[in-house]
Amino acid sequence: MKAIIAATIFGILLMFVSLMMKDKKAIASLAVVALFVLFGVNLWDLIQSPAGSSQTYFNNMLNVSYYGQLFNTLMTGCTLLYALLVSKEIQKVGAHVAEYFALIFFILVGVYLLSSYNNLLMLFLGIEIMSIPQYILAGSDKRNLKSSEASLKYFLMGAFSTGILLMGITLLYGATGSFSLAGLSFLQANTINAMAVAGILFIMMALGFKVSAAPMHMWTPDVYDGAPTPFTAYMATVVKAAAFIAFMQLFRFSFGNVSNTWMMVLAVITAITLFVGNITAVFQQSVKRMLAYSSIAQAGFMLFAVLASNTAAANHGMLIYAVAYSVGTIGIFTVLMKLKDYTYDGFNGLAQKEPLLAFVATIFLLSLAGIPLTGGFMAKYYVVMAAVQQGNLMWLVIFALLMAAVSVYYYFRVIIAMYFKQGDAELSSEVTGGDKFMLILTCLLVILLGVAPQLFLAGI
Repeated sequence: MKAIIAATIFGILLMFVSLMMKDKKAIASLAVVALFVLFGVNLWDLIQSPAGSSQTYFNNMLNVSYYGQLFNTLMTGCTLLYALLVSKEIQKVGAHVAEYFALIFFILVGVYLLSSYNNLLMLFLGIEIMSIPQYILAGSDKRNLKSSEASLKYFLMGAFSTGILLMGITLLYGATGSFSLAGLSFLQANTINAMAVAGILFIMMALGFKVSAAPMHMWTPDVYDGAPTPFTAYMATVVKAAAFIAFMQLFRFSFGNVSNTWMMVLAVITAITLFVGNITAVFQQSVKRMLAYSSIAQAGFMLFAVLASNTAAANHGMLIYAVAYSVGTIGIFTVLMKLKDYTYDGFNGLAQKEPLLAFVATIFLLSLAGIPLTGGFMAKYYVVMAAVQQGNLMWLVIFALLMAAVSVYYYFRVIIAMYFKQGDAELSSEVTGGDKFMLILTCLLVILLGVAPQLFLAGI
């Protein structure tokens, strides 16, 4: 609860800071300091809470559990890492640097609500608080028509999905007379009616939009490609992870007793997501657009945690996947922002020109591909193990492993360009000592997640 209040205050203060300060670098430094403080608040709340404990607020509309606090702490840490890596790139987007960081703090408020909601109305508020700042950030590069197009597409599709979500909530309320997760949990397979089933499917579609699950993924490549790259990196990571934690919590606590009504539908959506994301990524010529389709493919794996949300492996897998995917993707986007050309040819010869940049990019790509000794491998291991424990998803597990093999092609295509193709990769900005230090730190985090994931699962 303290974190929600702190993030809100920092967001409001940064809006006023823009009236008093014009130095972009000073504003960015102030925002990073605020994120350090916010991370400390989350960490303090986590330390003060016994494992397995929870506290309710606002007439049980919020239920702040130890698991939710751990997720919030990890996502705040990823946001801090993001700010340290790309704050200089954020300063290049436009003149309103304080507003950009304020919007990021408001997104974090939405993230915190989605990890702790205990009522469908709070789910709706969390999604909207998290989404509206993204629509603004996507269109923040006023000099680029693609950015304005991305913002408009994101807003229109987001409004459409919000309508679907509200329809689902309305139908569930009509069927159960309750907005609370506890009230919805009384749904039983032998008594559930058509109205409740329709409500569950509507909510599944709406949350599928937020996590870029196929066939609700059509907005993702255009929005990720058109939005300023620094904000694409955030939308594709922390924001997506928050939507997934909301997805998993709802289907675990409220719809677990009626899983036979939605399990196969979600399994088919997972298979389509894995297929569309991986196969389409193979044919992309822009690395940024490839990463957009890659994020769809990664969403397919994260859906395993929703399908098997009643297992301990799913709980562990969601946290590890959220952190490993966020850190690896932020890292590769940071490398991408250092280059002028976002195509595969833009990476040609990077290992000769900037060997450290090429090395850390390789580690990030290996993690996204799920190669052993990286965080991405352990993330995939946990969610696949959860699906195996579920017992009736072996066909989907086998299909997912085949799609993971396909993903190796387009990730390794970048590595081959850096190390085995001749060229002179052009940098858009100098790689400073501070940049190198942060990239090495990010790389070490990816490896630490791969060799000691239990360090990030304290108390659960």
